Amino acid sequence: MQDSVSKRKKIRALVIISFLLLLIYAKNLIERSSFKEISRAFSEVYDDRLVVKGYIFDISENLFNIQELIDHCDLDYDYSNIIDEITTSENEILDIIAEFENTKLTEEEAEYLSDFKEIIQNDLNIKSYELLYSDSSGVNIEQVKSYDEKISRARKDLEGLSDIQLSEGKKVMGKAKSLINRSQIWAQFEVALLLLILIVLYLLLFKNFSSKEETDQ
Repeated sequence: MQDSVSKRKKIRALVIISFLLLLIYAKNLIERSSFKEISRAFSEVYDDRLVVKGYIFDISENLFNIQELIDHCDLDYDYSNIIDEITTSENEILDIIAEFENTKLTEEEAEYLSDFKEIIQNDLNIKSYELLYSDSSGVNIEQVKSYDEKISRARKDLEGLSDIQLSEGKKVMGKAKSLINRSQIWAQFEVALLLLILIVLYLLLFKNFSSKEETDQ
């Protein structure tokens, strides 16, 4: 009878231990998934946010160069190749945009980028230097002013894109932080489960030892 009770207790203890081990295994599977998500989150911050920040900076530099050339900011500058220089800067911008388009874009980003690309390809596609300057009348103020307005619109698109990088980066980092906090909770849960297993094993072994002593007496 006593052996039967002891056997039932052992089976119960083994069932409990098996259940706890299954919980630990399930926890490890969840942890693996969480770490993959954290890795993806940090990869997204780098590939789609920090790298894009660099794209926006390079585009701004080229756009600034175009505006300086259009506005004839440097009176001592040789403007004989101005159209070629503007075209070169615009092509560099379009190359960067092509790389930008390969990143993970939000709907708002795609709209800003599309508008910006249209300005560069169509509105600032200057074919003749005479649109900017002629020997008889000098700088064409009205035309230059029109181009400056288009450049201002392009800058607003860039500002919008830059703001999105900041807000989206915060979202991704917030998600990563949430996953890390969840991982810490699961780690504490695992420690608690291991302690329970140790307690069950201790009770199982201690009771067996006590039962043997009683039997010997």
